[in-house]
Amino acid sequence: MSDLIEKGKYVEMAYRVIDEKSSEVLIAVEYPIGYVHGANDILMPSVAEQLEGKAPGEFVEVAFNGDQVYGPRDETLVFTDALENVPEEYRKIGTQIMAENENGDVKSFLVTRIDDETLTIDGNHPLCGRQVIFKLEILKVRDATAAEIEAGGPVGATPDIDKTLMVPM
Repeated sequence: MSDLIEKGKYVEMAYRVIDEKSSEVLIAVEYPIGYVHGANDILMPSVAEQLEGKAPGEFVEVAFNGDQVYGPRDETLVFTDALENVPEEYRKIGTQIMAENENGDVKSFLVTRIDDETLTIDGNHPLCGRQVIFKLEILKVRDATAAEIEAGGPVGATPDIDKTLMVPM
C-alpha cells in the first residue's frame, strides 16, 4: 500500500496562504483539512498537480495570482462611512458584514480599516490583487473509503487535533 498522493487517496493537510510581497500570513488553517485526491475540484488544478506523488511530512509551495482565482479587484465594492453611522458591533477590523441589495442579492463585506472618524468595508475577496503562496504540509495519506470517495472528503470525521501544525512553516 502506497502512502503517496494519487487519485483515490484520502489526504489530510494543513496550509497557509502567504503574501508573496510582504511574507505576511493571510490565512492559516487551525486544524488539518481532509479531501479525496481526484474526487472533485476542491483544489485549484495547480495545487492538486503539485501534491501528486507527495508523502506525509512533505511540504508543497504553489504561487498564484489572486486575480486569476477570484477575479480582479473592484473598487466599487469598497465603501467608507462616518464611524458614528456604524453600529458598535461592526467596529472591529476583520468583522464580516452581510449586506443585501434591492434585488435581494446578499454580499459579504469585511471591515478593513478604522480610524477615529471613518470605517471602511470591502466586498472584494481578500486575495484579489495579491500574489500569494499556498504552503501546504501533508499530514496523512491513506486509501479513501467508498463513502469518502463519493463525498470527496471526510465523512462524519472530526479533525485530528493532535496533528495540528507542530513544525513551523
